[in-house]
Amino acid sequence: MRLGIVGMLPGDFRTFTDAHFHAIRTLGFTGAGFHFPGDLINQPTPEDAARCKGRFAAHRIDLAQFAITCGDCLFDPDPDARQATVQKIARGAQIAAQLNARTYLIRPGSLNPAGPWTPHRDNHRPDAMERLIQTLKTILPHLEAEGVTAVLETHAISILNTPETCRSIVETVNSPRLRLVMDPVNHFESLRQVYAGADHLNHIFDLMGTLSPVCHVKDIAVGNRLVIHLDETVPGEGELDMALLLHRFHTAHPHGYALIEHLGPDQIPTAAENVRRIAAGAGIPIH
Repeated sequence: MRLGIVGMLPGDFRTFTDAHFHAIRTLGFTGAGFHFPGDLINQPTPEDAARCKGRFAAHRIDLAQFAITCGDCLFDPDPDARQATVQKIARGAQIAAQLNARTYLIRPGSLNPAGPWTPHRDNHRPDAMERLIQTLKTILPHLEAEGVTAVLETHAISILNTPETCRSIVETVNSPRLRLVMDPVNHFESLRQVYAGADHLNHIFDLMGTLSPVCHVKDIAVGNRLVIHLDETVPGEGELDMALLLHRFHTAHPHGYALIEHLGPDQIPTAAENVRRIAAGAGIPIH
């Protein structure tokens, strides 16, 4: 298994400096990811990409995950809106190829106008799923032409809400260029699942593990409030069986990247130390 970080590089790769990469290497990471602003997607030139790729290579850091940030919905009822989204994702695939990204993260979006990671009851209608599949099939030729592997980001509040649904989508589209992100925390929905965490983790990996070449490493904390709140926390400081998570991912993808994410600068060193300690205790090599 390899260990990387998302959150130590700014979004616009044209602003990267050697200092960014030095900080990443100082913490022992061999890979990194970042989210490029979707509204700037047509600005970078091949020369910009070549300079960025050169910096990654000079510092011996892999671009483990490239993503673009946008609020678009891949299953919007408006065909013109979906086509605009396809064009944006296709342009992102070109940049991902130019940067030699190992994976290209894309998000399904939501019918909720409040944002792509907000719930809406119509996200789960059969016609929404049909539109999502059609959009992904439209994106596919662009991924294949660029030789890019896209990974779908999933979450319990999204259209890609369960491991069963996630696996079904990939199998329906049926291309090695479309895969999933392994983000187990995103698929915990209840206290029962959290407190029987090993069972639920195994269920997630049984269905999604071989289809998920990159892993997002987070932990779960149960909030002390009347309504159920399941919050993200530093790996190794929550309820999740982190040794099992790392073991299942390493078994499926021994050269895949586990990416620490969603942490502030002051938390990242602790997270990296915890993951290495847990991995070592479980006999999982990090290289």
